[in-house]
Amino acid sequence: MSWDLVMRDRRVTRPGAAVMPPDRHGIVRRRRRGEDDCGCRDRGSAVVDFALVGGLLTLLFAAVLQLTLALHVRNTLVDCAAEGARFAAMADRSPADGVDRARELIAMSLVPRFAENISSREVLLDGVRVIEVEVVAPVPVVGLIGPSGTMSVTGHALEESA
Repeated sequence: MSWDLVMRDRRVTRPGAAVMPPDRHGIVRRRRRGEDDCGCRDRGSAVVDFALVGGLLTLLFAAVLQLTLALHVRNTLVDCAAEGARFAAMADRSPADGVDRARELIAMSLVPRFAENISSREVLLDGVRVIEVEVVAPVPVVGLIGPSGTMSVTGHALEESA
C-alpha cells in the first residue's frame, strides 16, 4: 500500500504524519513537507520574490540617482562657466578674472577637483566679440568620485567696451 494515497476507510498513516481531509473521491492524501492546506508548494516564494525584485529596484534607483547627480554637476558647471564669462566681460576685467571667478564658484558649489581645468579666451561670434570660459571636468560616475571621463562646458558673454 502506498503511503501517499490511503482510502478513507483505512486511515493508515505513519506516526506524526499530517493527513489532509479527503477529496471528493474519498481519497485521503498525506501532506508533504512544504505544502499548505490547498496542496500548494509555494511556501517561501514571497521571500525569494522580494529579494529579486528588491535587488532590481535598488539597481534602478541607484541608476536614476547617478543620472540625477551627473545632470546636477553638468548644470552647475554650465552656470559657473557662464558666470565667469559674465564677470570677465565687464569693462574693467580681463579673461583671467573670469577663470578665477569660475574656479571660485565651482569650488564652493562642488568639489575643487572639478575646477582644475578652466580656460578663457576672447572669440568672435557672428562678428561680435565675446568672452568664452570653458570648463573641462571629470564625469561623476560613482558619487562625486569615479573613473576617468570628462565633460566640457562653455559659457559666453558679450564683452563690454571701455
